[in-house]
Amino acid sequence: MGFPPVQGLYDPRNEHDACGVGFIAHIKGQKSHAIVDQALEILRNLDHRGAVGADPLLGDGAGLLIQIPDQLFRKWAASEGRELPQPGDYAVAMCFLPQDEAARLFVTEFFEKFIAKEGQELIGWRDV
Repeated sequence: MGFPPVQGLYDPRNEHDACGVGFIAHIKGQKSHAIVDQALEILRNLDHRGAVGADPLLGDGAGLLIQIPDQLFRKWAASEGRELPQPGDYAVAMCFLPQDEAARLFVTEFFEKFIAKEGQELIGWRDV
């Protein structure tokens, strides 16, 4: 079958194997739990493609990149007396913080400093 010809930004010379990578999306952007189920199936099947580190009992951090669950975060924001910008105008960071309180405080202050340095506004911290 072969690759399509050069067109726009596509160049078949850039084609290569993507071992350990899976991608699934609805072509029209429809949100669906079925897509999450299919993505989890991809993750389960990545083991044979090398998606494990040196310890076979631990993964390499592979996970899912999904849309921000806006309703969930709006519910949290309302419970905290905060207001979120429109969907698409805010971001969420998942941070694994130290369990030691002093170390966690150091990391969060450092993180907040760089958020401000980049001209962004921290809306809040949410425990998961």
